Amino acid sequence: MSEVEWRGRTVPVKIDKARIFLLGLADNEAAIAQASNEETKEHLYETLLAECRDTIQAVREELKAEVKQRERGSEESGKVSNMQFLHSYLTYIKLCTLVKRNESMAHTLQAKLKEPQTDEKRGPRPQDLIRLYDIILQSLAELSSLQGLEDDHIFQKEVSLKTLVYKAYRCFFIAQSYVLVKKWSEALVLYERVLKYAKEVQSKAKGFNNSLKDLPDVQELIAGVSAEKYSLQAAAILDENAEVLTQPQVKDVMPLCDRLDLFHLDSTLVGKQPNLVHFPPDFQPIPCKPLFFDLALNHVAFPPLDDKVEQKGKGGLTGYFKNMFGFGS
Repeated sequence: MSEVEWRGRTVPVKIDKARIFLLGLADNEAAIAQASNEETKEHLYETLLAECRDTIQAVREELKAEVKQRERGSEESGKVSNMQFLHSYLTYIKLCTLVKRNESMAHTLQAKLKEPQTDEKRGPRPQDLIRLYDIILQSLAELSSLQGLEDDHIFQKEVSLKTLVYKAYRCFFIAQSYVLVKKWSEALVLYERVLKYAKEVQSKAKGFNNSLKDLPDVQELIAGVSAEKYSLQAAAILDENAEVLTQPQVKDVMPLCDRLDLFHLDSTLVGKQPNLVHFPPDFQPIPCKPLFFDLALNHVAFPPLDDKVEQKGKGGLTGYFKNMFGFGS
């Protein structure tokens, strides 16, 4: 193989590693399609992706040398060279293979999700499928930004349409995860969004029948969403009735000593902690020791001291000095 044609452009293949990879690509894809079980298919996908990464690395090394040579010369830098376009083609193969591998894993998990679950082994959950569809959407976002395909409107429309399909499936399994935790209103809103994505795909997919033949069936998804919506509404009603029936009864906290004149069967009386009396007992007011106030002091008459006050005043100034120096004693 000396050249390859893709998206209306013929590109020469001068790198031996890329030539060998492209020659064996059809055989690898045929082997994947004929795989007997999912484990073998997964192994073949991983082998193909590893070879594709090695080939892209070899082309990238040649591309670096070409960029340096172009910087030295006076060639136009805006035009996509053959080596850059070959790099985009190999990246396209890698991303498409990654999408197919994750889609195959998603189909396997969907089949296991419908099987009855046992307590011995934890089965797949909707969160596992959400993660796979996240990787698919990331790969499609990288596809839309491939160098040399920015102006290819047909290619961009195909990628955007595929993105809508996988967004619908991702949204469907997000709704399933909300159903598991009994968030009925959130799940119902997400189911409506799935229908919106699916109808948008149907309206835009009229001219892309050949390029979208490998995508999951959107009509099947719409039928599944309709069935899930009815199941969700029934489960929400049953859950609401169950909550009403299982409301906790108000427990009679009155001890036996306060309801001796009433009889009803109380299983707690024969249990380990029978409710017989208030324990610890409530506080009760008790009389305190009396307080005495000295009210008689207001009615006591003290003896007159006028005579003593007068004797003290008769000494005058002389008596004052005598008393001060001790002569009057």
